[in-house]
Amino acid sequence: MASRRHVIADDLRTQISTGRIKAGERLPSEAQLAARYAVSTPTLRNALAVLQGEGLVEKVHGRGNFVRHPIRRITYVGGGRTPDAQTSADATLRMTVRTTHLPARGNLTALLRVSASSPLTEFLCISYAEKSPHSLARIYVPRDLAPADGPSESALRKGVWARLTELRPPLAEVQERVSARFPTPREAATLRISSALPVLAVTRVATDTAGRVVEAARLVLPSDRADALFTHHTMSRYRRTEG
Repeated sequence: MASRRHVIADDLRTQISTGRIKAGERLPSEAQLAARYAVSTPTLRNALAVLQGEGLVEKVHGRGNFVRHPIRRITYVGGGRTPDAQTSADATLRMTVRTTHLPARGNLTALLRVSASSPLTEFLCISYAEKSPHSLARIYVPRDLAPADGPSESALRKGVWARLTELRPPLAEVQERVSARFPTPREAATLRISSALPVLAVTRVATDTAGRVVEAARLVLPSDRADALFTHHTMSRYRRTEG
């Protein structure tokens, strides 16, 4: 016999799929829904968590629960191409960028191979589909390689990584580490996803020909809207001989 939370989730899912509750529409308050289904608030929240995990509903702090617009899937293509181009395959996604200057501390010192308190610049990039957060990335570069003019509109259109490419030396190596994990509370709140929804976490470190780390990035891609693709091109061991 199905639990109450799944019965409630099924009913709300049906209302969403049939259009009785439309994309972008706010659901009744949790108290109203709990009264309607004659359940406790914790049980109601568990039902909403099921829908949040499926990507059908998102909880906006201080505003309530909203039906998500259809989720667009993107593909992260590994191999050293610029990450913002990889994760912006859908041109309708828009991006916001926040720039922060900070000293290297904690694991950033090891990630960028710099001493503690070395000056860094962080770019926090959040992509949006409609009004819903879609994915996020934190890009770290040594301060001397950061754009002096900040994230202008033209820079946003070109892509943050494309702008950084103009300023940094040629790359010799790009290392990417990909893992699946659950989001941190901060990531879940920023992306408005359930803490039970796995995310694809990519750590990208780019090194120049002198061995200096010129860029490190951490991408967080919710698993319900992102795939990863890695292609390795090989050459045949045998060449055609001409007679």
